[in-house]
Amino acid sequence: MHSLTNQTDLFSFSPNFVKKKILKFNMPKINQPKYLSALNFALKLHSKQMRKGTQIPYFFHLSSVSNHVIENNGNTDEAIAGLLHDAVEDQGGEKTLRLIKKKFGTKVARIVEDCTDTKIEPKPPWFERKQQYILNLKNKPQSSLFVSMCDKTHNASCIINDYYRVGKKIWNRFTASPKQVCWYYESLGKCYYKHLKGHKVLKQNFKKLVSEMKRVAK
Repeated sequence: MHSLTNQTDLFSFSPNFVKKKILKFNMPKINQPKYLSALNFALKLHSKQMRKGTQIPYFFHLSSVSNHVIENNGNTDEAIAGLLHDAVEDQGGEKTLRLIKKKFGTKVARIVEDCTDTKIEPKPPWFERKQQYILNLKNKPQSSLFVSMCDKTHNASCIINDYYRVGKKIWNRFTASPKQVCWYYESLGKCYYKHLKGHKVLKQNFKKLVSEMKRVAK
């Protein structure tokens, strides 16, 4: 993880800014006060975190995942879980999970926990974590599968976009080989296609992303 430098002020959204600019749109399925609280919680929790190998604030990934959820007809708990899906894994483990449950409820906490591949620090080896995540995922509730797919869709899109920006150096960000990364996303796809009901467009998009990832990984 990298700390924010002088760029911090560019991304320090006040609650009023979020309320006036981000939540001014009509989102009938979203409890806006609860969502606003989660936005500010995620901003604070991940304020010093960057996307791996970049100077992009991590919050942009979280908001993108939540946007995917909302755009694909997700509900308030799913949208909030999209914002907080990495909170336990990256920002405090079980203590953070208990705080999420207290602030946002059992349903949100369950989805976040299901989207977490480890609560242990230091993290277990990459392949061990990913293999266990895939094995566990097939038994998860629909909301957890849905938020997980929105997360991995954005991750896959970023990998491909960054490949076209920096080339093969993109693979240096991982503790796994390009072949292993492709295996992981292809295995996730098979799980989503089999166990997640509906979301045909999201599944088709994910399948295209995995195919492109395999192509650029050669």
